[in-house]
Amino acid sequence: MKMRTYSTHQAVDFVIVGSGPSGSVLAKELSTAGFDVVVLEQGPWRHPSDFRHDEYGNWMLMDMCGGLKDSPQSLRHDPHETAKLSMTPPPVIYVHGVGGSSVHFTANYWRFHPVDFKEHTRWGDIPGADFADWPISYEEMEPYYTKVDWEVGVSGAPGPFDPPRSKPYPMPPLPIKSSGVLLEKGARAMGWHPQPAPMAIASRPYDGRPACQHCGYCENYGCEYSAKSSALVTMIPKAVASGRCEVRTGAVAHRVEIDARGRATGVVYWDGQGTEQRQRARAVILSANGAETTRLLLLSGNSRFPHGLANSSGMVGTHLMPNGNASVYGLFEHPLNEYKSVQVTRLVHDFYDADARRGFYGGGGFDGRMTFGPMMFALVAMPTDADTPHWGEGFTRALHDYPTHSMEVECHSTSLPVRSNSISLDPTLKDKWGRPALRTTFRFHPDDVKTMNFLADRAEEVLHAAGAKKVWRLPVSDTDAVFVHLLGTCRMGDDPATSVVDRDHRTHDVRNLFLCDGSSFVTSGRGQPTMTIQALAFRAADRIGQAARQGAI
Repeated sequence: MKMRTYSTHQAVDFVIVGSGPSGSVLAKELSTAGFDVVVLEQGPWRHPSDFRHDEYGNWMLMDMCGGLKDSPQSLRHDPHETAKLSMTPPPVIYVHGVGGSSVHFTANYWRFHPVDFKEHTRWGDIPGADFADWPISYEEMEPYYTKVDWEVGVSGAPGPFDPPRSKPYPMPPLPIKSSGVLLEKGARAMGWHPQPAPMAIASRPYDGRPACQHCGYCENYGCEYSAKSSALVTMIPKAVASGRCEVRTGAVAHRVEIDARGRATGVVYWDGQGTEQRQRARAVILSANGAETTRLLLLSGNSRFPHGLANSSGMVGTHLMPNGNASVYGLFEHPLNEYKSVQVTRLVHDFYDADARRGFYGGGGFDGRMTFGPMMFALVAMPTDADTPHWGEGFTRALHDYPTHSMEVECHSTSLPVRSNSISLDPTLKDKWGRPALRTTFRFHPDDVKTMNFLADRAEEVLHAAGAKKVWRLPVSDTDAVFVHLLGTCRMGDDPATSVVDRDHRTHDVRNLFLCDGSSFVTSGRGQPTMTIQALAFRAADRIGQAARQGAI
């Protein structure tokens, strides 16, 4: 497919920074609506033949995530600390490349529930957090959730706690695997309600793509079959096919330019040869994720915006929410062979909502899976008790049995918006291009830690009820800091004093600058944000396109 190209001197209708779950949707929707679009993507365009079943490369070297030397990061847990270089792994993990992190995600596609948008109204203020309602509702979002289901391709079946939907799933659930059978068994024994997991993976041929081949390399891997419904194989090809969208790879953005009137005029970036370029545009959309969108705004500060572009509120970079997570494992008598097929086929949402009887705020769900291959399982997930050998022949025997006879119950939970949890610019550390490195400041709110442990307790119960011979869990702490969900750093709201973008994703300060990715989130949901990120992008594209047609941009 030949892609249209634009001159950097030509002012296109929209320049979009980032080609991930949100940027790809916006590119597809706006280009097919007749607008000229240039997408700037810092990484490469990978093809199915580029993906490898390489646990060391994908997990340890993080081959798709920009390279640890090129993109160093720093981490601290409190604002008064000096951040330290953090590389193994870095705190913020995301794919550099066309399709963004949808290329290596697990593909869990939960919708938010109505309560997720109005939790402050329901629960009130929480000490130590800046709790707020979204300015939009589930009812406004439902048509766009349905659009994601059908345009991206989601396999599933409604569960007992699911929110209302206007249309069924386009594909049936993926076949159940061992962890799903055992999760069902244990959950039903506890009186809970397991359900098929909605997954952005094709359970049958869909929209020209094949069904899943059940190779087992989903989380942290690209799909060589294109069965995973990543932006790389769903939205981007349709954007390019419109004849009005150019995806420009190797383009590292470092400044949004504005004119004397305070309007964005384009984006300055380095091309693949390291030459500075400028792409002019009538409007700019940042969809680079909750970390990189923040960095670009802070790098774009000027005399009008000395603390960062669109940051008169001082909210850019604040309220980072990565979702809570806890992992519990069970060893079973018979082989489960969880290394096969997709990660998740069953989940439990009985504890999705917060409950005042627990004595703290928070809720979530859990699913059955096995996240790691044998190498990472040995390094991260093996039990540490005295009964498990950790060296020599006994360790070798344990490595034969544990990965094949074990399953994981992965818990996904809320994380509260705390102002000091943030993405900012490191004052000394630089990346390959000389930009200040990402600096993450983070500590979980005490209620987040209680929620993670509460769900881990339930996970232990379900594994025992399923017949596990041995159950163990990884420790939970308030300083766990490996984040793949980058939410809340440029929150949405009606009040310019307490938010960065309005309900249509337009920045309050710069009227032709839009932000649409996880940074817009006001609350975190329960741990699977990509479905909501894409629904927001479909909704934003409708509103941005309408405003452009009316001359309101």
